Parts: sequence; C-alpha cells; structure tokens
Amino acid sequence: MLRWALIFLIVALIAAALGFGGIAGAAAGIAKVLFFVFVVLLVISLLVHLVRGGSPRI
Repeated sequence: MLRWALIFLIVALIAAALGFGGIAGAAAGIAKVLFFVFVVLLVISLLVHLVRGGSPRI
C-alpha cells in the first residue's frame, strides 16, 4: 500500500510540473489517504503483535 501512495505522489508531482492542477490535486489527495491508511494498519499490526507476546520486527 505504501508503494501505491508513492506512485500517486510521483504522479501528482509530474502532473503539477506539467500544469495539470486538477489531476495533481486528486493524485496528491489519494496519496495522502493511502499513506494514512498504511500508517494506521502499521500501528494496528504492531499492537496486535505486542499483545500476542512478541517483540516487533521492523
């Protein structure tokens, strides 16, 4: 999922450089949402792993 966030971020940067404001804004918004979803899933995964009695492997 982090890969998709980075892809949309790159698309947003390229679109912004070429002057496509609407596409750049949409791609940046999607990248932001995917990044925050990734962070939430990471935190949940770490909490579940700690509750089960293991040390987190990062």
